[in-house]
Amino acid sequence: MSDLNRTVTVAAGDGPRRMPQQRSLLAGTSFKHEHQAAILADGVEDGLFFEVHAENYMGAGGPPHRAIAAIRDAYPISIHGVCMSIGANEPLNGAHLARFRELVARYEPMLVSEHLAWSTHAGTFYNDLLPLPYTAQTLARVCEHIDEVQEAIRRPLLLENPSTYVAFDSSTMSETDFIAEIVRRTGCGLLLDINNVFVSATNHGYSARTYLGQFPLASVGEIHLAGHTDQRDDEAEPLPIESHDCAVADPVWALYEDVIARIGPTATLIEWDSSLPAWPVLRSEARAAMQRMEEYRLPVTADMNDEA
Repeated sequence: MSDLNRTVTVAAGDGPRRMPQQRSLLAGTSFKHEHQAAILADGVEDGLFFEVHAENYMGAGGPPHRAIAAIRDAYPISIHGVCMSIGANEPLNGAHLARFRELVARYEPMLVSEHLAWSTHAGTFYNDLLPLPYTAQTLARVCEHIDEVQEAIRRPLLLENPSTYVAFDSSTMSETDFIAEIVRRTGCGLLLDINNVFVSATNHGYSARTYLGQFPLASVGEIHLAGHTDQRDDEAEPLPIESHDCAVADPVWALYEDVIARIGPTATLIEWDSSLPAWPVLRSEARAAMQRMEEYRLPVTADMNDEA
């Protein structure tokens, strides 16, 4: 069994939990072509990895694939889908899923993830990640779609929690209960986006720490951090927007520290998708995550299932 699959029991604030054994620390960033020359000129940096959006690499070849191949030769990569529309009230797009499967097979990423959201309806694609009502009907549909994706790529998918600005009166369960049940039914893992937690909690008026206390942290295989834009709504109440265009905010770092203090070092990705800074700025954000993981590294205590 690989190091990523060995488990240990650790002491946590809410009692014993199962979690992956200590592993090499990994902190990464979104890969942007503007940074490629600077990244490669740096030389290989231990613990660094890069995330690419699947839909940017679904062509057969050309400059995008040459760029990702050069990065893949030096670093691990993760593939992050943004258009699968896992929550849609219609079948998955078979052609899109096939291209996604081929991309995963081609680059053999260390992690593969998608969003708990929908973006298609009646054959129309909406360039957004739209929220879902948390109902039994929605749950069954999402699980069916995740099963289909996992069967296609022949590996577990990490599902990302959303950032939301509206909620549905029709929901019959909490978001954390909904996500936990998805994990139970499909065996998928989770991508915990802590900036999304902060944005949603602020917009809906609940505690981000309470949400994280109810989140199935034992299933988290990756963490996302990102910047957000602080705005105000028509009633002058805070309205943070998930913008991915600035540094990670202090309250998000604080939540991150809470999480890794409980579950230990977990592959962490800094998302920065617009208003791009110079590569050293983005690299420093990844290094800041790495430093925090070093500080909150958990000791292995017992019950190691080493089958290597």
